[in-house]
Amino acid sequence: MDCKYMPIVSIESLKIGYHYGRHQKILLPPLNATAARGEMVAVIGRNGIGKSTLLRTLVGLQQPIGGTITISGKELTGYSRLGMARVAGYISTENVRVNNMKIIDLVALGRYPHTNWTGRITTKDREEVYKAIERTGLNGLENRFVSELSDGERQRAMIARVLAQDTEIMVMDEPTAFLDITNRFEVVNLMHELTQRGKTILFSTHDFNIAMRQADKIWLMLGTELAEGAPEDLVLGGTFEQLFDTSAGRINYEEGSFEFRKQIKGKIHIGGEGKLKYWTEKAVSRAGYEISSAETLISVRIPSGTPGKWTLFKGDSSAEFTTLYELVRNLNAKNR
Repeated sequence: MDCKYMPIVSIESLKIGYHYGRHQKILLPPLNATAARGEMVAVIGRNGIGKSTLLRTLVGLQQPIGGTITISGKELTGYSRLGMARVAGYISTENVRVNNMKIIDLVALGRYPHTNWTGRITTKDREEVYKAIERTGLNGLENRFVSELSDGERQRAMIARVLAQDTEIMVMDEPTAFLDITNRFEVVNLMHELTQRGKTILFSTHDFNIAMRQADKIWLMLGTELAEGAPEDLVLGGTFEQLFDTSAGRINYEEGSFEFRKQIKGKIHIGGEGKLKYWTEKAVSRAGYEISSAETLISVRIPSGTPGKWTLFKGDSSAEFTTLYELVRNLNAKNR
């Protein structure tokens, strides 16, 4: 086997949970999973199932109750705290709230596992700090106080700290939580770029679309097991049906997304092709209509030019609309 596909993270019969004096609370059955070098692995599951506990256990912040964790070919128990900090970096869900700390100081904290006993930052360390700031798009902001940052900037600063830490593995607990759409895109794009440079990223998320479209592998935490595989493998195997309440919706196997179940109001034929047809079908389907390839009583002809109008035909009558919003409003009004 090519060494670059050897697991860099491996868990075998891992039991996660909490110690209460002499008592233990095990959250799940023994877990087994792997992650390869340069992979982005999404950890998903219901709230409270133990995603954060698993991630903290992987980096040694929480003691496992049983089983084995192997990092870079070495069992977790064989690492000192400093040794582990040189191999894996961790970002929690908690917002950093500190006064009088600048971005450059926060990022520099990532270099301490590599400093000598005096803890002083060398010229090489400073180079790594500025390199991490540049790679996360924080150039020019290094002297701003962390307390003044937006959520997206703060998250990038936390990633920069782990980048400066220069670890092979980056473990992130909900890295896109509380971010707006733009910042979420930027952070996910940065994570993807890091895996292209050989970093292995394990991250928890509640965003099903990010997991499906961006992750190389998914660790799906269920009440009975940890199922792992490429997003497409889990879809084809029907594994996600154990995660969702299928009485409320269904898995769209064509798009790899979850759709809420709606009452079908009728069938519609969409005439045309290309991007406009695709988004017209999306809008009409969202309104509760089934798309038909054959002619139907109700049909829509998409605009032939730009700008153009959508034409809705129903029997012998027709109406034109300049937006899909107006078209769907009309369909719903007719249905009511």
